[in-house]
Amino acid sequence: MKKTLIVLLLAALLVPALFAQASAEAKPVELVYTMTAVPTDAHAGAMRVFKETVEKVSGGQIKVLAYDSASLFKQEQEVSAVVSGQADMTATAAAWLTDKSPWVSMFTAGYIFKSYDHMTKVLNGPIGAEVFERIAKEQGIRPLGAEYLGTRQLNLVADKWIKTPADLKGVNLRMPDTESWIFLGRALGANPTPISFSELYMALQTRTVDGQDNPLPSTKNAKFYEVTKSITITNHLVDSVWPAINEKKWQSLTAQQKDWVMQGVKAGIEYCDSVNLKAEAELVQFFKDAGLKVYNADLNAFADHVLAQYLSSPYAASWDKAIFEKVKAAGN
Repeated sequence: MKKTLIVLLLAALLVPALFAQASAEAKPVELVYTMTAVPTDAHAGAMRVFKETVEKVSGGQIKVLAYDSASLFKQEQEVSAVVSGQADMTATAAAWLTDKSPWVSMFTAGYIFKSYDHMTKVLNGPIGAEVFERIAKEQGIRPLGAEYLGTRQLNLVADKWIKTPADLKGVNLRMPDTESWIFLGRALGANPTPISFSELYMALQTRTVDGQDNPLPSTKNAKFYEVTKSITITNHLVDSVWPAINEKKWQSLTAQQKDWVMQGVKAGIEYCDSVNLKAEAELVQFFKDAGLKVYNADLNAFADHVLAQYLSSPYAASWDKAIFEKVKAAGN
């Protein structure tokens, strides 16, 4: 009788604990994903594809809360929000990661990548894995891959053909507000002016700035062509955006959960890259039809000038030369 009572007592104590544990295990992991991009941007679409893929392959065990259009944080706040844990994920880029990892500035240098193929081979391959692991250790935010944002071109309020960097003298060119972006604007020959992406349309409309540089899909999706008159093809930066996660959050996931997340990342990359490559092939004619003049710069003049600016700057002194040589070799 006494033994029976002990068993019953233990069962009464254990059952609620086991139930609570099962409930906790059944509760989905939540990932708060924030970005500045507008819904029509391909990388905003990639975030939605990521959400759909992860929630599907995980059978609902991971839930992704997706926010675009800077509805949670401005572009300048995204990395710090993820590092602090206010958000779990964002879509960032090399330029936003240079303050605490100066060597990453090599990926912001104009003409560092020769083409889309060169970029994705580097950043979505072994070199990228090495780079992203180091960033995670240094900053507490882990890039998980690279989505093709497009190749950046010049877009001006005035109808002006920019043939060489000398033609940008005195031009107030909007750049994102980090030192590395500002340096790129200066290396191009312009007067870089920091303005948040969400405020850029108004800045162009009111001529607070003379122009902006973005990939053609971004220029279309944000409707900058409505308040500008010319585009010059400079191909000065094969641009990418990096889906990235809070490092502590990443390490809290099981191996299976990490695999589900990476399936979502890869699906997002495939979506974003295909959309932007297709768009770039069609957008020159779109802008011409919209009334903009489209010009071609002297690419050799720009490449020689911009790379010389970087190689003689303090930025180059911080670069990891071994990684830099690997990046160059991958483009041969």
